[in-house]
Amino acid sequence: MRIATWNVNSIRQRIEHLMSWLKECSPDIVCLQEIKCVDEAFPRLEIESLGYNVVTHGQKTFNGVALLSKLPFDETKSGLAGDDEDAHARFLEGVVTLKHGVIRVACLYLPNGNPANTDKYPYKLKWMSRLLEYSKERLKTEEPLILAGDFNVIPAARDVYNPAAWIDDALFRPQTREAFQSLLGLGLTDALRAVNDEPGQYTFWDYQAGAWQKNWGIRIDHLLMSPQASDRLIDVGIDSYVRAWEKPSDHVPVWADLDFETA
Repeated sequence: MRIATWNVNSIRQRIEHLMSWLKECSPDIVCLQEIKCVDEAFPRLEIESLGYNVVTHGQKTFNGVALLSKLPFDETKSGLAGDDEDAHARFLEGVVTLKHGVIRVACLYLPNGNPANTDKYPYKLKWMSRLLEYSKERLKTEEPLILAGDFNVIPAARDVYNPAAWIDDALFRPQTREAFQSLLGLGLTDALRAVNDEPGQYTFWDYQAGAWQKNWGIRIDHLLMSPQASDRLIDVGIDSYVRAWEKPSDHVPVWADLDFETA
């Protein structure tokens, strides 16, 4: 089973890219972020034509997340618990039944937090705290769980081309990285780092200053897995080639292959 995440940075601008990639990669479950449209405007029919079930949690112009699955959803739920006044469309989870049990996939678009000297940064940290509490509760069920999405977190120095240039950025501040480590401390596994220790594994290149051409990248799109999911992990990949397409997203897809066939 292949599970993937991709911040498409506007689904309506990137629908042709998404369709091409879905045909090439054929993931079973896909988490999309920054769809930047309301639910009614999501290009559902095109994606359904490829055999996917589609659930969206949209928002006009900003944010927005979506789940695509070749398997039917047993249940879906939008919104992250812990703040009833948070109206941002940043979280969507779905459960599907497999041959042996179920898997829960949570698609998330974590707040950027910049400028870090504004109220955007405390909002980011509070959101991460809410995600920690959600994860604690979900891990108690001992079911396969995957948190997938744009975390807007650079976990470590090897995940950024020039750590010194990012030291005060909300994505790389010590508090941000500590909050991310707290998730791993619960028992979640950073899927890519479970199979690949190499530096230079980037998922985002800015549109500015020729970042893509110079490979000035950062790794901020992650798949975090509960023990019941990480035990099934086979491989993880970053489809960086899509960044070279015409008018691309500044993020690229990340996918993980898991073996859920054996008991």
